Amino acid sequence: MPTYFRQVPDFEYVSRTTDSQNISEYKTVKNLFKKGKLREDIFGDLSVFTKYKIVGDDRPDNVAFEIYGDETLDWLVLLCNNILNVQTEWPLSQQSFQNFLLSKYRSEDNLLEIHHYETIKVTDSFGVTIVPEGLQVQSDYSVEYYDSGLENYIVKTNIVREVTNYDYENKIENDKRNIFILKPTYLNVVLNDLEEIMPYKEGSSQYVSETLKRADNIRLYS
Repeated sequence: MPTYFRQVPDFEYVSRTTDSQNISEYKTVKNLFKKGKLREDIFGDLSVFTKYKIVGDDRPDNVAFEIYGDETLDWLVLLCNNILNVQTEWPLSQQSFQNFLLSKYRSEDNLLEIHHYETIKVTDSFGVTIVPEGLQVQSDYSVEYYDSGLENYIVKTNIVREVTNYDYENKIENDKRNIFILKPTYLNVVLNDLEEIMPYKEGSSQYVSETLKRADNIRLYS
């Protein structure tokens, strides 16, 4: 079992299956609501992370093995990027991406239809940005500005580009490939924090041990 789930504590709840022998029979599951997290001082410090580009069909476990030599640290890769749903927040495999496009757009012709228009970068004679690249605008967008270097007003037209449905979807997937990875130097700090976060603390009526809580059996009181 992966390192993370080995440390997630258990939770017992009253069995509601038809084959239960009595009203006090419990089922034991992992308490997935008990989640590990990075300390605020770590999560907010960019110096402890490094940028990483997901390549091809790499999965979180592939990335974890490359960086830490341990594929079971895939949860840490996801945690560093606030990824809760791998299906939607991690890049799709090439085949899955093709299947998604086909399902959503039905045909190649639809994929090549214009989704929207974006600006190209416009600068003045000093290289100062007047219009940044990538703003979503109308197809006839133009801009007028005063260029102090030329001592004249300038009107710029034809400063947009077409973005097709395919371009739009492909950019979303490519943006998912840019993630942050915790530097291996700080790995033990996070693992030690996890050992402190996961155990249950005494004080709750449901507390059994550091690794187990038991839900109240409402059947006994109804």
